[in-house]
Amino acid sequence: MPLPLVAIVFIIAIVALLSGLRVAQEYQRGVVFRLGRYVGLRGPGLYWILPLGIERAVTLDIRTRTVSAEQQETITRDSVTIKVNAVLWYRIVDAAKSVIEVADAPGAVYQLALTGLRNIIGQHDLDEVLRERNKINDLLRESIVGSTAPWGLEVQRFEMKDVELPVAMQQVMAMQAEAIREKRARIIKAEAEFEASVKLSAAAREMMVNPAALELRRMQMISEVGAENNSTTVLMIPSDFVSLAQTLNQYLQRGKGDAT
Repeated sequence: MPLPLVAIVFIIAIVALLSGLRVAQEYQRGVVFRLGRYVGLRGPGLYWILPLGIERAVTLDIRTRTVSAEQQETITRDSVTIKVNAVLWYRIVDAAKSVIEVADAPGAVYQLALTGLRNIIGQHDLDEVLRERNKINDLLRESIVGSTAPWGLEVQRFEMKDVELPVAMQQVMAMQAEAIREKRARIIKAEAEFEASVKLSAAAREMMVNPAALELRRMQMISEVGAENNSTTVLMIPSDFVSLAQTLNQYLQRGKGDAT
């Protein structure tokens, strides 16, 4: 064989061999097929496959992916229409299954997440969706974990991000919250008045037992009124003087009657 022809064949062989070299990053795996049949995983790092189409490698990223689910309009169990946004975190744990078992793994898990979101929201009332978000998030994740496992995918988190309510419902909830606050304020005021009445009753009983306490309280009130720089002067007359005046008045009236 002529030397130039040998050199050409040698160069073609070298190029063919080099064309089979592949490099997979630390976060990548290569799923290798030989004549259409799965033969194994390659990577990370440098690996080689048979050239000329005998073997084919599909490179996959096994890092965690974050998918923001588009806003979904759904109806709760108590017939309230709401719009919900959600976020999904998942990663590939079995690269071979994610290629062999499903045609489009990212698209499949995304559509599955949207369906699960609508189903779970429809099984709960609006109050549960707003107040028990951790519970709803756990149910969202559990609803799709079983379906994604055969595809070689692991759903790490699936959580609601935002819940948008109709304007009419927002007004109703605001009125309800205001009514609850007013109720609490009235209860607190009533409890305060009850405690004050109990204290006043105890003070009245104490003053009935000890009349001097009543006189001390009157003197204290006079000092308090004077401390406020008021132009009005209040004169507190002891109850004994009032009783004496009433007795004197009755005596005088009786005397006038006898004279008549």
